[in-house]
Amino acid sequence: MITDRLDLSLEVSTALAEGRPVVALESTLISHGLPYPQNLDVATASESAVRAAGAVPATVAINGGRLLVGLDPAALRALATAPAGSVRKAARPSLAAAIADGGWAATTVSATMIAAHAAGIRVFATGGIGGVHRGALGSGGAPGNRDGGTATATAPALPTFDISSDLEELGRTPMAVACAGPKAILDVPATLEYLETRGVPVVAVGQPDLPGFFARSAGLAAPASVPDVVGAATIVRTHLGLGLGGGILICVPVPAAEALPEDVARAAVERAIGDATAAGIGGPALTPWLLARIAVLTDGASVRANTALIVTDARVAGELAVLLAAG
Repeated sequence: MITDRLDLSLEVSTALAEGRPVVALESTLISHGLPYPQNLDVATASESAVRAAGAVPATVAINGGRLLVGLDPAALRALATAPAGSVRKAARPSLAAAIADGGWAATTVSATMIAAHAAGIRVFATGGIGGVHRGALGSGGAPGNRDGGTATATAPALPTFDISSDLEELGRTPMAVACAGPKAILDVPATLEYLETRGVPVVAVGQPDLPGFFARSAGLAAPASVPDVVGAATIVRTHLGLGLGGGILICVPVPAAEALPEDVARAAVERAIGDATAAGIGGPALTPWLLARIAVLTDGASVRANTALIVTDARVAGELAVLLAAG
């Protein structure tokens, strides 16, 4: 049983036993998302934002064959400074292998949700969720063609079926997930359709548009919206109380001061995807390659936006957890 593999920190276990609010945080942003020391700074700032909201942070990772729920400063630093390639990335499909390996592994959205739910945590904060990649359904000119090339009128791109396990986890694990929307590099309309099919409510906070990760808007209306975190808590409480079995996505826009203009974000994403296609980049390497390329194309502005949205999501998740704990 997964509960037999859990190691909760004393702070997290005490908070849960006392009915106090706890927020789960993923660890892939530390080991795979940002370079040192930015990764450690963001991880620490996210935990601080959760605490400032009145909740207890529980960063999740794997080590020694155990699912660690709540990392101490030494563990955060170990992940942040680990040599490149030495930390596994654990999602639902790779969770067993990561645990069996016995070394460090960072948890993605799906693995973090699994561990957090098993521990009894109801709220989780991340940056942007994974989703349906461009080309997953066979659209032309997408990264990941089997031959590494581009689609032509006579040779359309074959579908890659590159769809993140994040979406399946959201459809099966009852938890509120605060994020800045699907990552901008994805096929966002298809991702929304997939979430609808899996019965996952998608709620924007403070605006009618779906947040656009780097930008304030993805250029699409959100399926639902609320004016503030109090409104979000009402929907989350109702959704989880119905016992439907799936999660709910609470989408928070990146702060305006750090947001990329929509046209700048869109142009950088399109350029990066074109570059990835030309270079034959696909599979698990695609997302980190695209994010790194976008950082170059925007002179680091995308990294600043990414950092800001991660901390903002943590704060909102903390506020949400406090409201849920109050009943």
